[in-house]
Amino acid sequence: MAEIVLHHYPASPYAEKIRAIFGFKGLAWKSVTIPAVMPKPDVVALTGGYRRTPVLQIGADIYCDSGLIARAIEDYAPSPTLFPYGDTLALSAITSFAEAVLFNNAVPLAFTPHTLKVFFPDVTPEFMDTFRKDRAEMRKGGTVRRGPINENRATMLHFLPKIESQFKDGRPFVLGSSACLADFGLYHTLWPVWRAPGVRAILNPFPKTDAFVERIAKLGHGAPTAIDSAKALEIAKTSKPATIDRGIATELEDLKLGEMIEVLPVDYAYDPVKGELLSATADEIVVRRTDPRAGTLHVHFPRVGYELRKAS
Repeated sequence: MAEIVLHHYPASPYAEKIRAIFGFKGLAWKSVTIPAVMPKPDVVALTGGYRRTPVLQIGADIYCDSGLIARAIEDYAPSPTLFPYGDTLALSAITSFAEAVLFNNAVPLAFTPHTLKVFFPDVTPEFMDTFRKDRAEMRKGGTVRRGPINENRATMLHFLPKIESQFKDGRPFVLGSSACLADFGLYHTLWPVWRAPGVRAILNPFPKTDAFVERIAKLGHGAPTAIDSAKALEIAKTSKPATIDRGIATELEDLKLGEMIEVLPVDYAYDPVKGELLSATADEIVVRRTDPRAGTLHVHFPRVGYELRKAS
């Protein structure tokens, strides 16, 4: 089986989610550090345009979105499992809440001009301006709202007591005695707040939550080995994507397997990926595309949260 390659940068909370899962599973993996802002030509060579971080590569199969990436890792290395209690509504609800609500209030608190150097040690005023413009462009026209800091703090203070209650009676993880996917979904939204000096004080009244974040952080990141993006492109070009014997077409309306389509997120970062539609289940979309530097690739997206449309 091809080795796992993660394309990421250290300050990305979503990448931290995946790095912590590597630590939980004790995995060895290849690490490609990518730019935090556009342009990202080597990433785009693999994905066809998808710009979010992280991206997982297994040979010539490319996985986009941390939710799908986590499930691809589970398939790659099933033990210890991310689903000790099953793939339940409770797990999905906590993960969705963390990423759709908590994340968009925690990140503005943590990533400020006063704390950015914690996440980007070599930050310059020029980079800060570039970072701000890049994120504004990524959210342009999107449905994700980020309110003012006082609103973010109030929202966090509303939810933190409820998160604290998940650890009652000495429970170490959100659903019980074993870590599950929901723990990593919650962890990465709190991780930047936990790391930022001064900002972390908001967790002081919630010691069980603070200890939970530290507990996940102590799992480490597995055993990464750094490679450059040129090597990752070479791995892709010299590999063959996993065979899809028979594509599945679920609720495609006027779209058909085998035709050229575009895939893009429904909330922000509307950068479409064009390719041949190989499969579309209720869980996953797979498209085939070819790049001069990366070769023939299968690019995977979750079905939930992504739009399929005819190629323009």
